[in-house]
Amino acid sequence: MSNELVRVNNVTFGYAHRVILEDVTMSFRRGNVIAIMGGSGMGKTTLLKLIGGLETPDAGEILIDGERVDPLNKKALYAQRRRMGMLFQFGALFTDMSVLDNVAFPLREQTNLSDEIIVDMALMKLNAVGLRGAANLMPSEISGGMARRVALARATALDPELIMYDEPFAGLDPISMGITAQLIRHLNDALHATTIIVTHDVPETFAIADYVYMLSSGRIAAQGTPQELSASTDPYVRQFLDAQPDGPVAFHYPAVSVEEEFGVSA
Repeated sequence: MSNELVRVNNVTFGYAHRVILEDVTMSFRRGNVIAIMGGSGMGKTTLLKLIGGLETPDAGEILIDGERVDPLNKKALYAQRRRMGMLFQFGALFTDMSVLDNVAFPLREQTNLSDEIIVDMALMKLNAVGLRGAANLMPSEISGGMARRVALARATALDPELIMYDEPFAGLDPISMGITAQLIRHLNDALHATTIIVTHDVPETFAIADYVYMLSSGRIAAQGTPQELSASTDPYVRQFLDAQPDGPVAFHYPAVSVEEEFGVSA
């Protein structure tokens, strides 16, 4: 069995005349937490959609355990998706279901287990994220940080081999960020899974990631361990990690000169 669970092979993807990703190649190893980082609009979430079969590459291919992800082959795609767990931005809980029922949902949809067993399994997942006591509450009755933990329990309900997180730290307070980061690492190790995190939050991600890809303008601008990137002198890496307002990623969106726009001389 290969140590590589997911491979992105020379993938290019875009909408109409706008290229989002261009000739991107990545490897995601079993048991690792891998982060995909970069500024907004750099193609991070698009990569998750491609891996999950929600989009089809214009060129290249996505492989899961050596098998190509093909959105046109529904039977194979659904089989691959049963091996995945997904945490969406801001949790995306079902607002009309209790906390328990949110976590139980994938178990009820994807297994033939009795409801008694499903409830016990959902409670075990909630216990793992510290929220067994909130099982009977509704999403509107819990905090944003707690909702993110419920979503994390739901994403791991089927003990997936691949867990994907889309901006798991967005909108969280520092305490909730730290809790969520440690849960991501702990659950990955407990499940012997492969975790892909799309994020732009540096401290939380570098504390738990084994490897990091940094995207800029649809390409891999840098890659390496958190330690290697922290020591990098690459201008883009330094601008991103040090939160510099200008650099390779310019402050101004490309436009004609002010003189030409307004008809004035410098």
